[in-house]
Amino acid sequence: MSVNESNLEEGAQGLCLYKDTSYLFHRPHVISWSYSGTHGNLLTAAKQLADSEIQLIKAIEGSRKSQRKLVKGTMSTTTKAVTGKKSARVSNARPSAALIAAKRDAAQRKVLQGKKSNNIFIQDIYQKAIDAMNMVRKDTGLVFDRRMAEHLCLWDKAYPECPERFTKVLEKCEQYGLVDRCKFIESRSANEDELLLKHTQEQIDFLKATDRCTDAEKLEKLSSKYDAIYIHPSTYRLSLLAAGSTINLVESICKGDVQNGMAIIRPPGHHAMKAEYCGYCFFNNVAIATQTLLEKNLASKILIVDWDVHHGQATQQMFYNDPRVVYFSIHRYEHGKFWPNLRESNYDYVGDGPGEGYNFNVPLNKTGMTNADYLAIFQQVLLPMAYEFQPDIVIVSAGYDAALGCPEGEMEVTPACYAHLLSSLLSLAGGKVAVVLEGGYCLKSLAEGAALTLRALLGDPCPMLRSLDPPCASIRETILNIIYIHKPYWNCYQYQETYSINSTTNNEEENNNRHLPTVIYKGDETKPDFYETRNCYPVQSPELLQEIDRKLNFLIQFTNLTKAPNRVCVVYDPRMLKHINVPDDSHPEKPERISNIYTKHEEYGLLKRCHVLQGRVATEEELLLAHSKDHIDIIKKTADTKLRDLVKQASDLNSVYLHPETWTSACVSAGSLLQVVDSVLNSESQSGVAIVRPPGHHAEEDAPCGFCIFNNITIAARYAVQYHNLKRVLIVDWDIHHGNGTQSILEQDPTILYISVHRYDNAGFFPNSKKANYTVVGSGPGEGFNVNIPWNKKGMGDAEYIAAFQQIVMPIAYQYNPELVLVSAGFDACNGDPLGGCKVSPEMYGHLTHWLSSLANGRVILSLEGGYNINSISYAMTMCTKALLGDPPAVLDAGQAPCTSAINTINNVLKTHKQFWPNLAFQMSLPKEKVLPRIKPSQKHSEESLRVEGGAGHKSECKIAFEEIESEKLDFNLSFDKHNLNTVTDEEILKLQNEVENMKIRSLKTVGRNTEMIGDIPGSTTGAQEETGTCFSARGFKECINPTEKKDVQNSKDSRAGTSDGAGSSREGQSEESSLASAVPTTNLFDYLSDNLQALVDGEMFAVVPLRECPHLNTVRDVPPSGIDVRSPCTECNSAAENWICLQCYTVHCARSVNQHAVTHSQVAEHPMTLSFSDLSVWCYGCEAYIDNPRLYAARNAAHRSKFNQDLPWTYSDPALVMDTH
Repeated sequence: MSVNESNLEEGAQGLCLYKDTSYLFHRPHVISWSYSGTHGNLLTAAKQLADSEIQLIKAIEGSRKSQRKLVKGTMSTTTKAVTGKKSARVSNARPSAALIAAKRDAAQRKVLQGKKSNNIFIQDIYQKAIDAMNMVRKDTGLVFDRRMAEHLCLWDKAYPECPERFTKVLEKCEQYGLVDRCKFIESRSANEDELLLKHTQEQIDFLKATDRCTDAEKLEKLSSKYDAIYIHPSTYRLSLLAAGSTINLVESICKGDVQNGMAIIRPPGHHAMKAEYCGYCFFNNVAIATQTLLEKNLASKILIVDWDVHHGQATQQMFYNDPRVVYFSIHRYEHGKFWPNLRESNYDYVGDGPGEGYNFNVPLNKTGMTNADYLAIFQQVLLPMAYEFQPDIVIVSAGYDAALGCPEGEMEVTPACYAHLLSSLLSLAGGKVAVVLEGGYCLKSLAEGAALTLRALLGDPCPMLRSLDPPCASIRETILNIIYIHKPYWNCYQYQETYSINSTTNNEEENNNRHLPTVIYKGDETKPDFYETRNCYPVQSPELLQEIDRKLNFLIQFTNLTKAPNRVCVVYDPRMLKHINVPDDSHPEKPERISNIYTKHEEYGLLKRCHVLQGRVATEEELLLAHSKDHIDIIKKTADTKLRDLVKQASDLNSVYLHPETWTSACVSAGSLLQVVDSVLNSESQSGVAIVRPPGHHAEEDAPCGFCIFNNITIAARYAVQYHNLKRVLIVDWDIHHGNGTQSILEQDPTILYISVHRYDNAGFFPNSKKANYTVVGSGPGEGFNVNIPWNKKGMGDAEYIAAFQQIVMPIAYQYNPELVLVSAGFDACNGDPLGGCKVSPEMYGHLTHWLSSLANGRVILSLEGGYNINSISYAMTMCTKALLGDPPAVLDAGQAPCTSAINTINNVLKTHKQFWPNLAFQMSLPKEKVLPRIKPSQKHSEESLRVEGGAGHKSECKIAFEEIESEKLDFNLSFDKHNLNTVTDEEILKLQNEVENMKIRSLKTVGRNTEMIGDIPGSTTGAQEETGTCFSARGFKECINPTEKKDVQNSKDSRAGTSDGAGSSREGQSEESSLASAVPTTNLFDYLSDNLQALVDGEMFAVVPLRECPHLNTVRDVPPSGIDVRSPCTECNSAAENWICLQCYTVHCARSVNQHAVTHSQVAEHPMTLSFSDLSVWCYGCEAYIDNPRLYAARNAAHRSKFNQDLPWTYSDPALVMDTH
């Protein structure tokens, strides 16, 4: 039904109270809210609308014609009978005792009444994979402006921050043909409002006053007031240009115009503080862009990775207490002796207030750090945290002064390493990554490093690195310090044992394995009155410059930048379908496994993007690479054996069936994989996928085993070594079963490294061999080249596989430095597999594939092994192929933590293999106690009091709606039976009333303790304000003032001005806002719920939970410059009764209850997202659900301004209420 606008009370944070007074009968109330934090306890206490939920369940049970399935739970879906589409709903709330009691009573009634529920509760395991169909990589954006070369030092031509830093980078990118492959993003100047997000007016005006000033002496004198800057007549304009261009880049990424991008800009920005220029920087480009995204609701969680060799102290300060932003800086420190010489640059500065734990400093306390040191930082610290945090976008402050040859950094990171660092970030945030140029003062390594970074953004394979040295002792100490200090805030740092500092031991090894964090500061924060403006930088000798040039030339020559014409090749051959189990057609290893995978690839449009190969039969000579001649002969004879005899023969084998076509199918399976190997190693294809069966990794040298006939992956590895002369091949086996055959055949082979992640259950899981344990490491020359990661319980999921790869697989793989990566890609650890019993999501396999693709110049080949849920393996392998094609992996759930059993397994593997792989050097024990003093940050460390409530966890909003809400939103009629609700006890109602009162008290305390006004309460209201009332905010506690209470509001305002009139003056000692809150004691949500408690109990309210995420959000376009007019009639029938506006083409159409033109438009134009002019809610026809996401704020705000002549308050920064729907 349409809401009567005259009865609409609009409150801050989107709080709307709807009262229907157009009927003589008592009608249900509708409340729409977005409350959070402690306020969420009220709503949880309000039975989580338990009684209403019971009504809703009963209504759905009785609604035959809707044929809908109500789906609840984490990552759940609502399946539509007509469209078959699914939409995820996430709920993390803990149900209240009252809710549990109500559900218990309801369940008992159903048993007594003999009713059978028609509710179907399912857990969606494919929704993200389904949504990923349209997640195809977009263009890479590039922004630069050649005017940026004008900024230079007029009085010192040797100054390191010079125009060539900009021009040489562009030249190298053009030389590699990268610029033409990018989508050019227009440069622009930042406006003053944008600068004021992070800088003071005085700082802006000071620099503005220097614009076009040509007095070099004056400019030098002004520059001497700040640390390490020079001012040029163009500095102000170019600083605006750098900041504005950065904003344009990140906005383009977040809006989906480009996939990722790079800003080649100067001046740099990460040292520019709120009110002080510093370190070649004037305006903080990255910080301004980050804040802009937050202000415009284009992102709610942002990860800033600052790999410039200098600490970006200004960026740290600007987000030091903001939990929406993780700032991660890797910088030269030398215990404070290196510039900027700040105490706050050390590892123990972790953030403050709500931002505590969100600031990461990785101080490098010696020079000469190498690729191995930086990769260890990423693998041990950054990536585990980033995957737990799950940002909406990653912004890189990309300085290249840690690159080999830079006089300021004095580090030894090779230019190619930056491609690897970036590649590891591209799997985050749906591939939304922005790289913004900061420092770098060796022109050759700067240009090469920046160009290879842009090349990685474009999706080209990472060039192979030279063999890595072990991480140095200094970086090991730093990493352990960081893990120790951040362990209380993050679940991902669980791989170091603990000890008590009060305990002693005589065990020398145990003593040596103890790490005691310390804080050492040798710097000096004293500021001079004036700073040097000339000759204030390091200068390298001619001999050193010559040596650096020689090394860089060698590295550039060594770096392989070739790429194959085909990004991915795929092989599939129908002959493999003929291997079937005739006596048991329900056998899990069936032909549909590969045919469905192939079909799914067709459905996702992947085959058109891949080079499709023809399968072939492996020769006997090739089979002999892994098998004995006797074994080959026995299988060959099956082609001429009667089926009856084959059944008997198979009964003597270990989990194998035979068929007259087994020989042909098995030979085609192995031979087809060799086709892919040839295509990749002959540089015809960059990577490959073999959709083959029968699988192979259980097949022993002389016997088939576990559905496997020939060991395809071992044959392929040996083939690559023997016929393509490779020296190092890596096999990663993520099938849930241990590849016993692969291990036994290769256990003495040092040319092939075998790593298996599998379920073991202490030898209780197939193949039930203790040789699958972590203690089996290979033998003879192959010792150390066999790595088993055995899970000892079922149920392992994404978190456990993330941990295994980050802690073990990738560190070992990088040190091994393979020339080819082969994956035994079984998908029986995937959700829903009948044999695996684990919970890995299909999209997780895409992430694993992406990580491995950074190795071996991108030469990665996947060969199907197990996996026996047809849907699961089809989606999972499709996600892998998409990752190889460069599509961004689907975003994983945030906050996942590995289980204790997995942590124990990982630690056992690390202890076993650290003797073979010296980069596994971080398993030292850390103190249980707090051994470091707590920091009391000065004002400069948290200079901004941010308007942020709560953390960065899961958020959602809930809306309460009428039982007769528009048919767009609910197609079924609800019929309520209040007699079923009478089991709610008086005790429970009393408890609810007490909780309501407690929440009111806590809220008022919050108002008095920490209040921030969103705007002044106007003295009078006109127009829309008279109709809707006036809103104010008090730290997340919003109230809506009735127009009838304007007098009280006015009195409240007068009391703030010193007048004694009004309710506000009656409470001395309270804050103005607290007094104001008390002036309207009966109009906030808590009072409203309290006053209408019986309506809650009687079931006259129910919850409609909008989805936070929706796969169709990317269809939403920007609001037209003309805005939105909520009075616009339907474009089809000119009706103004109840209209919706399409958020893609912004045309207006009437509701289903009128002439259904909105529905028709969504179907014909395929525009799913639409906004209601009645209540400003957003409905997705594709998902058939409400959607509430920050991306929709601009449209909703435009409609709100049209309707009420004021902005819609921003609500998403508050931790939103999560309704329990179990």
